[in-house]
Amino acid sequence: MSMITATTWVPRGFAAPFPSKYVFDEDEYERIAELAKLQLDDAKDDLEEAQKEKKKDRKGASNGIAKDSNTDEIDDDLKEYDLEHYDDDEQEGDGDTMAMFGNMKNLVFHESNEEDPYITMQGHEEDDEEREELQILATDNLVLAGRIEDEVAHLEVYVYEDEADNIYVHHDIMLPAIPLAVEWLDLPVGKSGASADAKGNFAAIGTMEPDIELWNLDVVDSMYPDAILGQGSEDMDGADKPKKKKKKKSKKPNDTHHVDAVLSLAANRHHRNLLASSSADKTIKLWDLNTTKCAKSYSYHTDKVCSVVWHPAESTVLLSGSYDRTVVAADMRAPEAKAPRWGVESDVETVRWNPHNPNYFYISTENGMIHYHDARQAPTDPSKSKAVWMLQAHDESISSFDINPVIPGFLATGSTDKQVKLWNVQDSGPSMVVSRDLGVGKVFSTSFAPDKEVGFRLAVAGSKGAVQIWDTSTNAAVRAAFASKVPQMKGDGKERLVGLEESDTDSDSDEGEDVEGASDGEGGVELEEMEE
Repeated sequence: MSMITATTWVPRGFAAPFPSKYVFDEDEYERIAELAKLQLDDAKDDLEEAQKEKKKDRKGASNGIAKDSNTDEIDDDLKEYDLEHYDDDEQEGDGDTMAMFGNMKNLVFHESNEEDPYITMQGHEEDDEEREELQILATDNLVLAGRIEDEVAHLEVYVYEDEADNIYVHHDIMLPAIPLAVEWLDLPVGKSGASADAKGNFAAIGTMEPDIELWNLDVVDSMYPDAILGQGSEDMDGADKPKKKKKKKSKKPNDTHHVDAVLSLAANRHHRNLLASSSADKTIKLWDLNTTKCAKSYSYHTDKVCSVVWHPAESTVLLSGSYDRTVVAADMRAPEAKAPRWGVESDVETVRWNPHNPNYFYISTENGMIHYHDARQAPTDPSKSKAVWMLQAHDESISSFDINPVIPGFLATGSTDKQVKLWNVQDSGPSMVVSRDLGVGKVFSTSFAPDKEVGFRLAVAGSKGAVQIWDTSTNAAVRAAFASKVPQMKGDGKERLVGLEESDTDSDSDEGEDVEGASDGEGGVELEEMEE
């Protein structure tokens, strides 16, 4: 099984032209050894707790309930490895925490300027070729995709070459659990002394685990994240040195870290050191990326908070949507103030501000509805919410939704019904431009490219584990709908769809032709105009 759960774009010009290779030297070896010991200590503590629970169960079973022979056999097997004393100094060896990995201490680390006696050819030509293969051009975009495949989770970093109609995996990053949210960061993480205009190229990743991992996208083959937001950060102090003992993790919501899955991430483009996160633990956290600490925690909702996004102009206002079927627009500077709240008919999936008119915002829901609200007209009670308009966009959940940052009124919705639909929003309301099945299965992510040069490109991914880049400007219906807003558009009549597996798109070509020419207002769109 393979699926892609989240995608996001990296604007042009931020990625290093030649990403560096991860260096495994003696200092890094010692750091990883300490981190590994902390993880083993956690595993040992969990094992001891489980054994204590088993002993309690056995005592309760002594009043006539027969013992489970399988449990005894398991205990006997565990005794063979003597896990209770695996790290004692009296163990055979010198007490090194990595003794379980054999004679690892005897490994010799060769610096780059030393010659390894067992290597007869230095291979400079191969190094040059590898460096050239890793090169990222200024005209390339990166696309980040969170993938789960055969219970192994990782972040794939794609390079998208628009002129060459090509996309390929540049490198990938192993993750601890199923990725649920990916956000791009444009500053060096953990650099408290960095200048205000310092550039970085990092990814923040939220998973089924409560910690948020931060990875440098300009380093290939890293083994550990550059920073962790959450209780996992206690493994290291400010000097990247692991602590001697980690506190026992608590599952009770608190003001310092999440205790459940991280469902959404939002980087603040005005205050670049701030990252907002929302979680299944019903809280919203505000993180300072310079210190990698939680600056503030908020509890605006009574159920899982699935989506957060910053206001494009009012840089301290955060919009959040929850499974409690409400949306809140709160000023993070005034957490005690009563924040305006809107209600919808089912669980919220995604919230988005209108980048072209930030007085308005969109809500997508599990019932396939799109709500469009005026933020200046907050109801006295969520049950009395009145949208500017509502749209039944899909028959199933709208699992992904995006607004084109370059072209006003251009919306894309993706659903578990496997359809991607493009919409044209005008003063009279929205109308469908085209509907397509792009062969990605259930659609879990739709995201528009951030740069003007590739403004019509839409990344789509889903349950089949494929990423497709759709150049929507090559679709006749899209050209007809947005030609007046964007005078210079491609128009060769041949639709462009770029993916790693072209066969996936070929199999759906007939279906695409059936709906490709859907014009404004076609396709059985249900539109409800709401009274003011």
